[in-house]
Amino acid sequence: MFHGSIVALVTPMTAEGGIDYASLQRLVEFHIENGTNAIVAVGTTGESATLDEQEHCEVMRRVVQMARGRVPVIGGTGANSTREAIMLTRCAMEGGADACLLVTPYYNKPTQEGLYLHHKAIADAVPIPQILYNVPGRTACDMLPETVARLAQVPNIIGIKEATGDLGRLRRIRELCDDTIDLYSGDDATAMDFMLGGGRGVISVTANVAPRAMSEMCVAALRGEAAAAAIINERLMALHRDLFVEANPIPVKWALHEMGLIPPGIRLPLTPLSPRYHDTVRSALRLAGVL
Repeated sequence: MFHGSIVALVTPMTAEGGIDYASLQRLVEFHIENGTNAIVAVGTTGESATLDEQEHCEVMRRVVQMARGRVPVIGGTGANSTREAIMLTRCAMEGGADACLLVTPYYNKPTQEGLYLHHKAIADAVPIPQILYNVPGRTACDMLPETVARLAQVPNIIGIKEATGDLGRLRRIRELCDDTIDLYSGDDATAMDFMLGGGRGVISVTANVAPRAMSEMCVAALRGEAAAAAIINERLMALHRDLFVEANPIPVKWALHEMGLIPPGIRLPLTPLSPRYHDTVRSALRLAGVL
């Protein structure tokens, strides 16, 4: 249903921390013009953890309106409360999103059975296509391939964003699931190899600042054109690395501000990029040809 370069879109904010919808509109147009295949609204990179429920729903709804059907929109609706995740997922569906992305419950440390029941409850409650999201480095919770295989049998669970960076996970999930679920990389640094190994795309931080190059790299990788994909990806490797010198989305929001695309706002407890990293991120932008 979704493929290629899927941007984990930032949520632009003013210096005072208010959501800047005019800048959000510019970002949506920027991505459509530069070949991004789909947009995730209010995922981790969109500061889902610092938006209240009303803002969360409003940003998803606005991005759907701004996209006007030109690219699919995926709402980030995961939560560590099953009831809250159901509410946000229903909100995304009512706002016109094409699918939802649901991170594993963070902080609570559920069992594998808890993960299965959590995601099945959301899928049963809200009949929108849903993509699982496994990122144990942030959540302290690792959804194992065997649990993914169980959830792949739920009709409206259609994919998983696997952000461990472990390509062995890709192979194991494919072995267990066959073609019942699509796999998306959640790790820009290994995304090319992930797609060459059978993944359907990447839900990307790097795509925020280099959408055209990410789109072209994904096209080549999905065609199995490893050499062509590698040439493009080499230009992006510094971004893949340096957009994580501090916690995401701190560096990528600074980069987009440096590019003149958004204001400098970010919400506590996140803080602006430390000055000692400015030259590092600026150099990566220049290597990628976007600054």
